[in-house]
Amino acid sequence: MSKVLIVDDEPHLRLLYETELRRAGYETLTAGTAAQGLEYVQTMKPDLVILDIRMPGMDGIEALQHILDRDNRVPVILNTAFSSYRDNYLTWAADAYVTKSADVTQLVEAVREVLDSRLASRS
Repeated sequence: MSKVLIVDDEPHLRLLYETELRRAGYETLTAGTAAQGLEYVQTMKPDLVILDIRMPGMDGIEALQHILDRDNRVPVILNTAFSSYRDNYLTWAADAYVTKSADVTQLVEAVREVLDSRLASRS
């Protein structure tokens, strides 16, 4: 079972994503700040990280750079309410970019696709 770390400052969204990803068969971890998420990347070794971009303190783009600096094999999905960040070249290092929606189908599909492609590239 793949382990997915959800990093988002909004508790209700973390709960929604956690519920839907568990329903889809993933083990989940959650963090409310980018700093806590980075700590979990080090200690919990998730198979994939979902990062919100706009968070107080360190934002998701800065956290993405820290994750890639430490271990660029950890896939990251940026998940934000702001589609305009897609044009920011700093976000292009992410494995996927998903615009937040009440329907989390796209996010769950992106998790599956990114993990499947990582597994296929290892074979």
